[in-house]
Parts: sequence; structure tokens; C-alpha cells
Amino acid sequence: MKEEDKILEKIGTENPFRVPEGYFENLASEVMNRLPEKEKSAIAQREPTRWEKVRPWLYMAAMFIGAALIIRVASSGRVSSSVDRMAADDTEIEMEYINMAVENSMLDDYSLYVYLADSDAE
Repeated sequence: MKEEDKILEKIGTENPFRVPEGYFENLASEVMNRLPEKEKSAIAQREPTRWEKVRPWLYMAAMFIGAALIIRVASSGRVSSSVDRMAADDTEIEMEYINMAVENSMLDDYSLYVYLADSDAE
């Protein structure tokens, strides 16, 4: 503590840094005056073509169609083997599979009814 007090006596507690009068009042205008003028953009804005407007929607539709096809192909192998197994087993096991499928499908009663009604119509 004694050394600190000696230093404070020599230097003092006064802030040695000073700012010129009116410095901050004129700072923004001086900085803006020193900046170079912004050049006009050489790139002209143009209206997007019809293809540029439709392209994202077309790509998204293609992605969904591709995903649906992949799911259908991947699940087609499972359906045939599970159908053969279900035909060989008795009705108790069939009901077990049906109950499991209904529970995992996250369909409400009405959606299940519509699905079954549509499959009967075909």
C-alpha cells in the first residue's frame, strides 16, 4: 500500500487525457466528409425470367417425388414378405400385426376409416 500511495502522490489522481473542444460534436460530419464517394453499381437489376421463378418449385416437387419413389421401392420388398408370412399364420398373429400397424401409424379413427373405405373401393 505504501508504494501505491507514493505513486499516487507523484502522479496525482487527475485524468491526464484530454479531448479537444467540440471534438465529438463534429466527429460524425468530419468522418462522413473524409469517406470517398460511393460509386454507382454497374450491375443493372433485371426482372427474373419465368424459369428462374419456377425452378425452386420444380426442384422441390422433384425432390418429393423422388423421396416418395424411394420409400415405395424400399417398402415394396417388406410388403411382399410380410404378406406371405401373414397368409401362413393364423388370424391371431394377423390381428397382432394389424394392431401394431394401427398403433404406429399415428392415424386417428376417421383417417383410418377413410383409408379403409378407399382401399375397399379399389
